[in-house]
Amino acid sequence: MNFKLIFKSLLIIAVLALLVIMGMNNRKTVELSMPYIFPRPQFGPAALMYIGFFGLGFLAGAVLMTGGGGKKGGSSGSKPSKSQS
Repeated sequence: MNFKLIFKSLLIIAVLALLVIMGMNNRKTVELSMPYIFPRPQFGPAALMYIGFFGLGFLAGAVLMTGGGGKKGGSSGSKPSKSQS
């Protein structure tokens, strides 16, 4: 197996374990105040807000890390033609 794959898998498992521990221990209601997005403050469990922000950050990072798709550089099949003078 590839070392990178094992490392990434262990890292994701560790982060998810921390999210479970935090969700079990942070049950208090907190206030989220974002006046330009929400006209009134939002109230909810701290753990759910953290998991939501983590999910949005994870998706944003995944989108940014995918690059633009498509090929970069020239295609391997085309060779520059030699001009005859």
